[in-house]
Amino acid sequence: MKCHEVDYKIIGNDMQLVEVELDPNETVVAEAGAMTYFENGINFEAKMGDGSKIDQGWLSNILNAGKRMITGESLFLTHFTNIGQGKKSVGFAAPYPGKIVDLDLAEYGTILCQKDSFLAAALGTEISIAFTKRFGAGFFGGEGFILQKLIGDGMAFIHAGGTIVKKELKGESLSIDTGCLMAFTSGLDYSIERAGNLKSMFFGGEGLFLAKIEGTGTVWIQSMPFSRLADRVIQSAPRANGTQKGESGGLGNLGNFFD
Repeated sequence: MKCHEVDYKIIGNDMQLVEVELDPNETVVAEAGAMTYFENGINFEAKMGDGSKIDQGWLSNILNAGKRMITGESLFLTHFTNIGQGKKSVGFAAPYPGKIVDLDLAEYGTILCQKDSFLAAALGTEISIAFTKRFGAGFFGGEGFILQKLIGDGMAFIHAGGTIVKKELKGESLSIDTGCLMAFTSGLDYSIERAGNLKSMFFGGEGLFLAKIEGTGTVWIQSMPFSRLADRVIQSAPRANGTQKGESGGLGNLGNFFD
């Protein structure tokens, strides 16, 4: 199925949203809960399938939904269709601070991305899963054995934390923090390597392993994966006694003095 040709614009800087403009009878498919607003004339419906295959039966939809559950995503995708007259817009936002990346799948072909990065795509995009080919990549790669796979010839939108860096590899290799690898084209080889010698692995602060991407294609890197942001927030959060981790006095003890 040929993807619908949607127009769009990405709004904002660090907490972005993408506004997709639909002609009459055009549809965009989005992750459940990603919608921020839509104009009068937009109809939405939760469906098990991505709608990429017109003849897709109910059993196939259930199997695809089951695969999505393995990635930790919702059982359903939401389909937004313009049933009105003239152009209508619908906006989608990422669930945490970061950037939205617009991908023209007609240019890149198949894209493999981290399992929770999909935001929205034009109807006709196949949204499925892919298993990492190597045991080490799956076990130590930060994203586990499962990646999301986007196939089509239209626009798709993914999101990630912090700033996005795009790298073009031409028969080269690139070592990346396992949590910072956001997405890459399917022609690249994904593996895991040790983060230096044993001393560097345990005391270098870069983790035990790094992701290694080799070949010819495109890689997208995120500077602040949500897991890292969450860890920093937890480390800085006040404890039950009113102090933060690493603090032995301050206002927490002062409060105890007046109690």
